[in-house]
Amino acid sequence: MTASHTSNTSVREVGELGKGIGCRTWKKQSHRKVLLSRRNTTHTQHSNMADQKMREARKFAYCPYSKFRVGAALLTHDGTVFTGCNVENACFCLGICAEKTAISKAVSEGYTDFKAIAIASDMCEHFVSPCGGCRQFMREFGANWDVYLSKPDGSYVEMTVEELLPASFGPEDLKMKKVNIRNEF
Repeated sequence: MTASHTSNTSVREVGELGKGIGCRTWKKQSHRKVLLSRRNTTHTQHSNMADQKMREARKFAYCPYSKFRVGAALLTHDGTVFTGCNVENACFCLGICAEKTAISKAVSEGYTDFKAIAIASDMCEHFVSPCGGCRQFMREFGANWDVYLSKPDGSYVEMTVEELLPASFGPEDLKMKKVNIRNEF
């Protein structure tokens, strides 16, 4: 991964994690730069987490309707990794995304402080991106942790939750002072 500095803003190009897996090689990386703010993980941590865990999780996806397999690997601050896959349901609105599965597994075991999440799908042309609901679900646990959006060839884009969900609403907003309005019901 290369890094350059432009007017005090750190910019990194898309990274490569592994060898291609049947998808066209992405040759033009220079136009896919991502602005990075503070980073909490090392690329070695991401590589270890992403290359194996998120792809393993993707294999277990239950998606008989969309055929859109997604896997996620969530890294906590103590190095514990929780995986998740998407689980669809015939009643479509009851399905659960891979990111929510991984986060829910972590929370159910007492973890709420996350360092990074890596997400994998089978899309060759585009980086997988969390849906709006997953972005808000991730935001519940902070705005400044890393999200790695990947493709099957091992390339990825590194962002933060805040970059995926700017001007977001989080738990701290509920603590802000509110106007006193009388309830008329």
